[in-house]
Amino acid sequence: MKDPRDIILAPIVSEKSYDLMEMGTYVFQVSPSASKPEIRDAVEAIWDVEVLKVNTLNRKGKRSRVRGTNRIGSKPNTKRAIVTLAAGEIPLFDN
Repeated sequence: MKDPRDIILAPIVSEKSYDLMEMGTYVFQVSPSASKPEIRDAVEAIWDVEVLKVNTLNRKGKRSRVRGTNRIGSKPNTKRAIVTLAAGEIPLFDN
């Protein structure tokens, strides 16, 4: 079994994700090879919460022109997981 910290890479910080947090839904950047059951198990293992459902989406990296030349570069592709909890909350940004 993979380490849960290798599956969940980082929380996504945006206005849309903050609005979802109020409804018990959290957005994470995950490993591109992670499956939905692996993501569910990782979230439950790290924060000890019950996961209701997991939705995933793959985002293609944006193309960009490299400065000073005409070469085209690109940002890396990412995978995101939208995790809905049955009850409770995840303490992501505690001080």
